[in-house]
Amino acid sequence: MPMTGEDYRESLQDGRVIYYDGKRIDDVTIHPKTRSMVDIVASTYDSEDQERREGRFSLPRSVEELRLKMDDFIQWDDLLAASILGFLTLRTVSHRMADDMQIYRQRMADWNKHCKDDNIRLTICLTDAKGDRAVRPSRQADPDSYLRVVDQTPDGIVINGAKLHATGAAISHELLVFPTKRMSSEESQWAVACAVPVNSPGLTILNAVPGPHHEEFENHPFSRHHIYPEGFAVFDHVFVPNERVFLNGEVEHSATFPHSLGLWQRIGGSAKMAEEADMLVGLAHLLAEENGLGRIPHIKDKLAEMILHATMVRAALEAAISNAEFTDEGYATPSELYTNAAKYYGSTNLSRMLNHIHDIAGGSVLTVPLSGDLDNPEIAPYLEKYMSTKPEGNGAYRTKLMQSARDITASGYAGTWQVRVLLGGGGLYAQKLVASHHYDVNRAKALALEATGLGAFNGTS
Repeated sequence: MPMTGEDYRESLQDGRVIYYDGKRIDDVTIHPKTRSMVDIVASTYDSEDQERREGRFSLPRSVEELRLKMDDFIQWDDLLAASILGFLTLRTVSHRMADDMQIYRQRMADWNKHCKDDNIRLTICLTDAKGDRAVRPSRQADPDSYLRVVDQTPDGIVINGAKLHATGAAISHELLVFPTKRMSSEESQWAVACAVPVNSPGLTILNAVPGPHHEEFENHPFSRHHIYPEGFAVFDHVFVPNERVFLNGEVEHSATFPHSLGLWQRIGGSAKMAEEADMLVGLAHLLAEENGLGRIPHIKDKLAEMILHATMVRAALEAAISNAEFTDEGYATPSELYTNAAKYYGSTNLSRMLNHIHDIAGGSVLTVPLSGDLDNPEIAPYLEKYMSTKPEGNGAYRTKLMQSARDITASGYAGTWQVRVLLGGGGLYAQKLVASHHYDVNRAKALALEATGLGAFNGTS
């Protein structure tokens, strides 16, 4: 039977070792820093239908199906999006692996089927502790600075290390572990990919949870839906059975996993950024209207720039989808060039868009009173009177609008959001590198030679 929301809650009470702020969390379904996201994830189990679930765990075979796949990254919670991301990544890895890796390809196919049939939620673990980043994994003072295989048995492997930035790990079912980079020929023990249940012996997850406590949600209408625990996953001699091992020492494919993940993570991130950019444009217009600034030239200029930003992010996203490439099996994958251009452009400009909102909103974006003040009949009239900007205005509405603007753009969550957008899918340099690799520089040079008439001098005319 399909898993229900209640089934999901029960599945998290499995003996997993979870910590927050130095204290063990006995039950993530009721702890004040995790229960809200458990409730949100549980609601997706209760709201989805079987046909939609089957569609999510399928590979797109056309540009239109690829475009529809982007809706999954926009509409669903981050854990479900990560589950889809893991499915797409493993299928891409399988396609890019050589035929002599058939045992791994079959294991990945079997595990994907398990995820689909059991409708589990997962977290992808990529980034290692890394130690001294100027030093290769094999030369680190502590070899566990990168997750590695420390023992092997006929039945499986034993791994040691840590994975950082594991969003939602505390409330997931499984961790999908990838190598973080290309490993050299002498670094086979660090070339490991596998799937690990969260309640595996030896696995401990430490958590930072940005955003408000459950009791503060009234003042956080937006961020309360996005407060995922950020996991620091420690693997202390964790055993992984063979059927869950997808790479074990084959260094030539160590980079295949992060590269395949980056493609889907960046296109999914770009889809979310396009939707968020439109939302920010709408928020800016609402604030300008309530402040009576809609006709002020510098405000109009900021609104126009935000519109151009939102349009360019969506245009690059559309270009990535419309210029899809197809595998030998007939599956559509987004254009690497336009995907990385969309992610880079959206990431680098987000902070400027938020600055525009702050300028349009004014100081009230920080200092507007809290929701409890509106609920108090003794002081609510003060807000109704002084937060209104025109005779027909609504002071309570403007107060709530400013509260929402603060939550979205100037709260602790807002800072977390900007870092996620900036570093999600790899830093900006990674997007520059991949985009440059896929750009047709030879055609550009030919155009320049033709335009300057210099082709005859280097024998290209």
